[in-house]
Amino acid sequence: MNTTAILLPALALIGWTLLVVLLVPYRRFRAVAARRVQVCDFALGESANVPADVSLPNRNFMNLLQAPVLFYALCLMAFVTGYVDAVSVVLAWTYVGLRLLHSVVHIGYNNVMHRLVCFASSMMVLAVLWARLALHLAG
Repeated sequence: MNTTAILLPALALIGWTLLVVLLVPYRRFRAVAARRVQVCDFALGESANVPADVSLPNRNFMNLLQAPVLFYALCLMAFVTGYVDAVSVVLAWTYVGLRLLHSVVHIGYNNVMHRLVCFASSMMVLAVLWARLALHLAG
């Protein structure tokens, strides 16, 4: 298998992260224009005056910069070591799909239990990816 195949899910998640970050100024500008908030409400991040629908894209963006760092490191390590097989690529795409679903739930209707299922599932997939890589490197 071509080792670059493991980089495609990483690039997809980076692309998704960049799309999510575009929602941040979009929602903020709309809220200011509608006089739901004032510009000063964003002076130090987001004040308590910022409505949830305006702050959710920023929260989700921050979330996409947390656990996925482990995914990016894994993809690079798998690529560098040449340990890329079909199972790893499928698991990587599964991880990305679950992260996208998590974002859609979070920014969309924001059901905490649905978010939890998406997040926990993605973390389990990530743990399996790391375990497979660790076993390969150890053996």
